[in-house]
Amino acid sequence: MEEDYIKLIFGLKLKQIRTDRNLSLFGLSKLSGLSKSYLNEIEKGKKYPKPDKISILSEKLDIPYDDMVSLKLDKNLAPIGEILQSKILKEIPLELFGIKESNLIDIIANAPAKVNAFISTVIEIAEHYSFSKESFYLASVRTFQQANNNYFENLEQEVVIFAKAYQIDLTKPIQSNELEEILVEEFGYTINNKDLEKHKELDALRSIFISKSKTLLLANHIDEAQRTFIYAKELAYNHLKFKERLYTFSWIKFENFDQVLNNFFASYFAGALIIPKTTLTEQLTNLFNKNRFDESLFVKMIKSFNASPESFYQRLTNILPKEFNIQNLFFLRFTHRSGSERFYLNKELHLSHQHSPHANETNEHYCRRWVSLKVLNEISKTKKDHVVDIQISHYPNDDMQYLVLSSATKDPFKESHYRSISVGLLINKQLKNKLSFLEDKKIVAQKVGVTCERCTISDCEVRQVPPTILDRSRKNKKIENVVNELMQKFS
Repeated sequence: MEEDYIKLIFGLKLKQIRTDRNLSLFGLSKLSGLSKSYLNEIEKGKKYPKPDKISILSEKLDIPYDDMVSLKLDKNLAPIGEILQSKILKEIPLELFGIKESNLIDIIANAPAKVNAFISTVIEIAEHYSFSKESFYLASVRTFQQANNNYFENLEQEVVIFAKAYQIDLTKPIQSNELEEILVEEFGYTINNKDLEKHKELDALRSIFISKSKTLLLANHIDEAQRTFIYAKELAYNHLKFKERLYTFSWIKFENFDQVLNNFFASYFAGALIIPKTTLTEQLTNLFNKNRFDESLFVKMIKSFNASPESFYQRLTNILPKEFNIQNLFFLRFTHRSGSERFYLNKELHLSHQHSPHANETNEHYCRRWVSLKVLNEISKTKKDHVVDIQISHYPNDDMQYLVLSSATKDPFKESHYRSISVGLLINKQLKNKLSFLEDKKIVAQKVGVTCERCTISDCEVRQVPPTILDRSRKNKKIENVVNELMQKFS
């Protein structure tokens, strides 16, 4: 264990023993002959006493010496001990979130009982929802994105430096063979398009990188856009000189937080290389200046880059906050199997935490009025390659409206499966000033809920189940009101 954590654990134990005996720091100082300030520093985890001092405390507090120095904590402090011994505080670079580890340790030392209660609650929730360490890391990266409005100027500049160094014209669509040549000639890669296909268990994987031989195994069935993105990520790992990296997709396996964070940085670099900021900003400005939403122009924009619709929408979440100061937005990715009644929200980003909807972990039914689900239903029935739609979604419960752009495409890795990608922009005075087509009467406005179980819309023609959770909440509120009336009447 880290020396600081050993100090902290000893301090937590000493403080617990002292308070169990109803001793103040002043009282323990008189009892042991050790100064109050010295004992305070021990309890805060800033100092670890020498053996002779531990012997004095052991004798005066009637606690065996071995129990005093043991790293084992009782049940009241065990969750804190688990966090400290797991080294998770070391693995996550807290400075990314503006948190000093020393400050965090001080918080734990100053209020161990309250921190313990909080940590125990988080652990219980995590276990209830099967929230793994991996899920925690991925959630941490999303929080990091949100804290920075999902825009990273240093990565944008690195793309420009890279393009200049390798004479890549960012004003033209980038092709995979252009990036493959750099990987092979400059970084000594071997591209293998055969061996991944020999293993049926790996059907869902697009690539695996074998670092020892610098071999990149690629799935044969990936399209040009996917191949280009994979190559761009590999170039990012090399150009940015990341030592900690993933060798396949993050949902398979990773060992530490740096691997997950660097995977995000490499993906950001790849998106910025394939969809350059300057070009996309010009195209969006042209689209926003039109009095009517031009769907054909929007589709043309997506197709003008050698990228998937998902990469394009992801890139919107980088550019809109920075270049247009549109920071109140969300990104959603749904998946759906043709013929099924279930829709799965498996990727999301909210640059402002107030936004609906969020992923639901209790198997409730997402609102069928969302344009995200509408395009999925349409593509699964029509078998089109790409379905695009736009909607003004009004959430009565939040009294907020969003302009939502959504695209649906086939899932390239699963037969009869489809995915939709959506970006929602909060409609406010600022957005109205930036988007001329926002007053376009052809854009459908729709009242929407989050899930059927919580929805207040009484006349919904596509409701899947009754609003059971909402009804329960209303019933409890009525009971609360009657109780309050009785309290006032008889008080």
